[in-house]
Amino acid sequence: MQVQGKKPYNEINITPLVDLTFVLLIIFILLTTAAVQGIKVDLPSASASQSLNEPKSRVIAVANDGTVSIDAVPVSMAELEGELRTSIASEPETAVILRGDRAVQYDQIMQVLDLCSKVGVASLGMASTRPPGEG
Repeated sequence: MQVQGKKPYNEINITPLVDLTFVLLIIFILLTTAAVQGIKVDLPSASASQSLNEPKSRVIAVANDGTVSIDAVPVSMAELEGELRTSIASEPETAVILRGDRAVQYDQIMQVLDLCSKVGVASLGMASTRPPGEG
């Protein structure tokens, strides 16, 4: 007995595989861009700001909970000093960009500034702030 209207498949339908591939690609793109952003710091706004365009620079961020990081890697103050000394030894003209959250205690920023002075950082700048209309 044979069922009428049913034929065996001769081809494989790849449409679901293409859909899955696009979904995986979109997920990969979103996760990669989210991981590159680094540490979130709420910068204060200013009416005029200049950007520091040094080829060799290190970014030190101080989060509102007091966490200090260099190039998005959390470090202690002793580790920060070691990293800065290594950078200055290899490239004496290394610029340091300090990013401080607007809610961080002034004492924590001063500790980082004193450390940079102690190590002998030649060029120190504050991170560019957000434009005045942005919160």
